[in-house]
Amino acid sequence: MKTTAEYSADIETAIRSLDLPDGKLSSLYAPVAYGLSAGGKRIRPVLVLMGADAFGNNCTEALLPAVGIETFHNFTLLHDDVMDKSDMRRGRPTVHKKYDENTAILSGDTMLTLATKYVADVEDGKLRKVIDTFNEMALRVYEGQRLDMDFESSDNISIPEYLEMIEGKTGALLGASAKIGAIIGNASDKDAALMYEYGVMTGLAFQIQDDWLDTFGDATTFGKPIGGDILNAKKTYLYVAALAEGGQTAEALRTAFNIPAGEMRIKTVTRLYEKLGMKEKCSKAVGHYSAQALKALNSTTLGEEEKEAFRKLAEKLIGRKK
Repeated sequence: MKTTAEYSADIETAIRSLDLPDGKLSSLYAPVAYGLSAGGKRIRPVLVLMGADAFGNNCTEALLPAVGIETFHNFTLLHDDVMDKSDMRRGRPTVHKKYDENTAILSGDTMLTLATKYVADVEDGKLRKVIDTFNEMALRVYEGQRLDMDFESSDNISIPEYLEMIEGKTGALLGASAKIGAIIGNASDKDAALMYEYGVMTGLAFQIQDDWLDTFGDATTFGKPIGGDILNAKKTYLYVAALAEGGQTAEALRTAFNIPAGEMRIKTVTRLYEKLGMKEKCSKAVGHYSAQALKALNSTTLGEEEKEAFRKLAEKLIGRKK
């Protein structure tokens, strides 16, 4: 198997090689190219290539479907930015700021169709399983986004409800990436299902770690200002787990989130999180879901070398500082 950096380089080359229409249609496709060129970790398409290689040395066959997965991911980011009215992503203007909202919506729709087209570029004998996995994942992502939106107006969110939301928004796409790669690599149905579980559990650990980093991380390595979730009153794992503790400190947290957005809110909420032991609780949750991911991985029929590659990827993703 290749290194993750080599797989990522393959993805970058494939994305740059996409033959998107220009001329009179450039106003539709230029925003697509702009969205895809923003870079990022490319973890999801890398998972597709790794799965195909690990189970059947089918990396080449998986390349366009992997680009499809990355196109879908960026479609969701594009529409999320419109809904959240976000001006910047990855250090540059979002699509709706560089162009306009109508262009972002239409070009996002185009990205979704391109993603489906690319993912479907597999052998006929694998097509049904790949498309079923892709479509089921897409529904989970939309459901997760809807739950996240509903949470904005609710203060009564349980930990299981929060986990259901991030399993949709984050876990499902990582799971589908690993599973689609495995299918292309001719994995058995059991192994493909286990790889999906590996991806989902890695996704849960990743998102909880991301929530933790947004409050307690280092801005110089995290890549964005610390405290953004607190300023935007996001219902993160820290917030939900803190409220589940109950008592006066939990009530103080509700009050703190009503402080006008600014440094005072960040400092007050952070102190309450520290008092409630949220650092430790997040670390425990990340460890739990990481262990579940490795349990699924270790249950596959993959050889030790291939399993180690997926272990290292999970460690890199979950143990990151940014």
